[in-house]
Amino acid sequence: MLPNTGKLAGCTVFITGASRGIGKAIALKAAKDGANIVIAAKTTQVHPKLPGTIYTAAEEIEAAGGKALPCIVDVRDEQQISNAVEKAVEKFGGIDILVNNASAISLTNTMETPTKRVDLMMNVNTRGTYLTSKACIPYLKKSKVAHILNLSPPLNLNPLWFKQHCAYTIAKYGMSMCVLGMAEEFKGEIAVNALWPKTAIHTAAMDMLGGSGIESQCRKVDIIADAAYSIFKKPKSFTGNFIIDENILKEEGIKNFDVYAIKPGNPLLPDFFLDEYPDTVTKKMESHGKLKPTLAFMSGKLKIKGNMALAIKLEKLMSQMHAKL
Repeated sequence: MLPNTGKLAGCTVFITGASRGIGKAIALKAAKDGANIVIAAKTTQVHPKLPGTIYTAAEEIEAAGGKALPCIVDVRDEQQISNAVEKAVEKFGGIDILVNNASAISLTNTMETPTKRVDLMMNVNTRGTYLTSKACIPYLKKSKVAHILNLSPPLNLNPLWFKQHCAYTIAKYGMSMCVLGMAEEFKGEIAVNALWPKTAIHTAAMDMLGGSGIESQCRKVDIIADAAYSIFKKPKSFTGNFIIDENILKEEGIKNFDVYAIKPGNPLLPDFFLDEYPDTVTKKMESHGKLKPTLAFMSGKLKIKGNMALAIKLEKLMSQMHAKL
């Protein structure tokens, strides 16, 4: 794993959705350097299915060596964002890094996605990222190490990535388009980049999608935290990039990626929006008579009523039965 260097000591990092999962992992990595962490998230009470609150995350951040400011923030609420930014500046004197991590997901096709769910994804992913960035930018401009990092994918216009979950793709690509535009708009002042995993990452959301046992096909959140840390070490001139976690860590000299696997040696689920999955992999697997349900579903070769969550569950069941599709 990537060692800490102390580079972020004293820096203030504003992270949306930092009460759990990837957001909290990035927070803890920065906290080890002695960074100030603004936990901008909704959860104030323990959720029956999801771990962590902004207060438990704050305790972990303090224990890791950082300073924490838990703020109740629903990124759909512009006033809550503004209040959190003001509190951060009042407590820590400014903002150096913004991580737009908060996201909503529904892997359903057009006819099976309720308007309420469409609105949620657009408002959290695209609008929330835009508004949070806008609120932080005046303070980021004053920082010598200013970064905005969006957890969003490369802008891949292959229709494959739209056909099964059009609304989700549009919402996530909105986050990526913020990178494209803001990197150019604030060039020389703020580094603006996107980070995306090569494989599935084990989070509570992944458990809800794939069910118990899906973690054996995932990597730990630590790989995203290490990749984000690598980006934060770079100068403002490093901007407008769509970065894949494994690629940037290879540049850092990381060679053993089994340390990031939940179950080393196990096949890993591919993440969305990367053309090496499922196009090339699908062809290779078809030629051997083994086509995973997730890849088959994404490529339209698996016709089931439902969504990607069912494909993930089917894949897990087949794996347990040592079956072939």
